[in-house]
Amino acid sequence: MIWPLGIWTASLLILAGGALGAVLLRASWQRREGTAPALLAGGWAILLGLVIAAACVIGPVKGTALALAMEGIGALGVVWQGRVRRKAARVREIDAAPEPLEEPGRFWRGVLRTLLAGPLGMTAAMAVAFCVTVYMPGDPRTRIVIGGLLMPVLWGLAMTWTLADRRLLRATAVLVGTSAAGFALAILGGMISGAAA
Repeated sequence: MIWPLGIWTASLLILAGGALGAVLLRASWQRREGTAPALLAGGWAILLGLVIAAACVIGPVKGTALALAMEGIGALGVVWQGRVRRKAARVREIDAAPEPLEEPGRFWRGVLRTLLAGPLGMTAAMAVAFCVTVYMPGDPRTRIVIGGLLMPVLWGLAMTWTLADRRLLRATAVLVGTSAAGFALAILGGMISGAAA
């Protein structure tokens, strides 16, 4: 058990670690010649390592929830800082690369993106949430609550990624594959746990 002062210290450390991981990932993705593997691996290692460390020190449920929340806040700060810089750069007309959402739109692509981001994104998010609920250790009631809270977050991520991606076939393939794999794994895990019981 960790004391309340230790929770505050751990929260600040996780917040700083989430910001550092986001900075490394952002630096990797901003490379013109492609992603830098060292920066990419370092960013994800920091983010995942903090979640595992918090789960071990604070507890599997409280530590994981605290790490995910504080890392998200730290990463959001980095994203917000980048948005302000990009806006200033656009005013100075230095930004030459168009944003994905600034491309000229066609009606049929808009309808397709809406269908992908809405129903198909929700299906993929539901499949991943079911997997988390089935395979996560702990009390079944806790797993159901975490899966239910995770579902809208995953749906929002799927919608954002789908709307920002220019290649509709890639977005379709990823969402359909995630839905199929997630539901198949959730059904398999349910059958295994039912047979064990």
